[in-house]
Amino acid sequence: MEQKKRAPEYQESQYLASSESNGAEPMTGAQASYLKTLAEEVREPGAFQQGLSKREASRRINALMEKLRIGELPPHTD
Repeated sequence: MEQKKRAPEYQESQYLASSESNGAEPMTGAQASYLKTLAEEVREPGAFQQGLSKREASRRINALMEKLRIGELPPHTD
């Protein structure tokens, strides 16, 4: 019997600022990568900026994820 490969499940917590930190540290590489991907997906390139704090990156990730969730995307003009 063949088993289907499962895609790795998204671990949202790895992109969010740790509650143990004060959030003022620079965003992690994972946060930067995910934020850039989300910004491109919702066509808001200005949402990604180098040098953000963990807290600000987390806030922006949450906002972009919410836009995706509720479908607040600009019309595609490809």
